[in-house]
Amino acid sequence: MIGGWITTMLSLAIICRSLFPKAKELSRKIVHIGIGPIVPFAWWLGISRELAIPIASIITISLLINKYFQLLPAVEDIKRESYGTVAYGLSITILLILFWPVNAAAVSAGVLVMAFGDGFAGLVGPYIHSPSWEIWNQRKSIAGTITMTLITALVLLTLSSISGTPFHPLKIIVITALAVSLEQISLLGIDNLTVPIGVAYAWQWMTNL
Repeated sequence: MIGGWITTMLSLAIICRSLFPKAKELSRKIVHIGIGPIVPFAWWLGISRELAIPIASIITISLLINKYFQLLPAVEDIKRESYGTVAYGLSITILLILFWPVNAAAVSAGVLVMAFGDGFAGLVGPYIHSPSWEIWNQRKSIAGTITMTLITALVLLTLSSISGTPFHPLKIIVITALAVSLEQISLLGIDNLTVPIGVAYAWQWMTNL
């Protein structure tokens, strides 16, 4: 099921790339957003730690190879220099090592916030005219930041409800603020590492308060 989902997302990215060759970020975002649900899928299917970590490690190594050899251009062929895709795979691997399966909700929170929040912010921000600023030559905008904020809060509220984790609204606000703050620093795609890990640790910390 998970393998089929990943294959579907990669196929959609390749099709999108062939239909819209100039929209290089679009195919990349399809993979970015589409890969996120594999973590809750794995949680639902009861995938063991012994299986999840090696698979995530292999995928991360494959992403690193693709970064340099462009075997799948739809994933990596963009104008700016970024290690975001590799960092994405690495963050999932690290979270599985740290929390899986004891706190699968924390892993899901970190990955889904990165996948949906950052993913849709990257799609909305460039196409909606709004005030913007630069942090280390990375453009950020009001439209993208608001998108990141709203989707992050929605993801956390939904996951809290599904997992049965009691969360006071203030805790949701704190984790959302942390995620948005970390996403602002995205030089070389480092936010794909800092956001998932930061949100996962914040989720665990908040559940223990």
